[in-house]
Amino acid sequence: MSSSRDITGIEEGISQSDDQCRKITTDEGSTFCTSSNVVAITQKVIAEAIGTYFLIFVGCGTVAVNKIYGSVTFPGVCVAWGLTVMIMVYAVGHISGAHFNPAVTITFAIFRHFPYKQVPLYILAQLLGSILASGTLYLLFDVRKEAYFGTVPVGSNVQSLVIEFITSFLLMFVISGVATDNRSIGELAGIAIGMTILVDVLVAGPVSGASMNPARSIGPALIMHEYKGLWVYIIGPHLGTIAGGFAYNLIRFTDKPLREITRSGSFLKAPSRAAF
Repeated sequence: MSSSRDITGIEEGISQSDDQCRKITTDEGSTFCTSSNVVAITQKVIAEAIGTYFLIFVGCGTVAVNKIYGSVTFPGVCVAWGLTVMIMVYAVGHISGAHFNPAVTITFAIFRHFPYKQVPLYILAQLLGSILASGTLYLLFDVRKEAYFGTVPVGSNVQSLVIEFITSFLLMFVISGVATDNRSIGELAGIAIGMTILVDVLVAGPVSGASMNPARSIGPALIMHEYKGLWVYIIGPHLGTIAGGFAYNLIRFTDKPLREITRSGSFLKAPSRAAF
């Protein structure tokens, strides 16, 4: 027989266990106990690594295939980048936020849309995904120097720096509008971001390679040892995304829901229930 003190001790132990651990039940009924914070962060980091891997694999893959076989064409490369971003945003956006870009992660943290303590983990995941994808492409297609699928300035470094700044500004401006403002139509975020990437690549691709993403440039550079102008693709996207995020936050005059803003005197006002 257990004494009341023993029972109290057991109950306290169970309570402490519940505070430290979280029981997760799968469809098969199996369970395991672990820290909920560790699980959540691990899931986010894995999602970022997988998303970045496939973004680089498909995007840079079309660049490599086009240079080797000439079967994709430049517009096809642009579409591939845009569609891949859109697909991965819808695939893992609800898990990790679908950054896939160190510059985007840092900008989110600066404007308090993302915790600073998770920034290093996200950046490591993004770089790992890019390096693994670049290594996969290098091995699959036996890529030579002339078929380099990274980014190298075609003109001067300054020209590429400016265009990387402008395209990254536009990208972060759109991301801020569709992903951080509760007045936007969130379901269309993936389409808006993907189409922004597409038009950015159309304009900047022939000039700078349209990186807008340090991870996109660093991965291929490390695998193929091509570091010409790499600093452009580290500094340009960071400055551009920070400026884009700042610009959107400058015009964001309120965080109130759209329905509250347009409650009176607007064509967006919903019909009265009494009319039905």
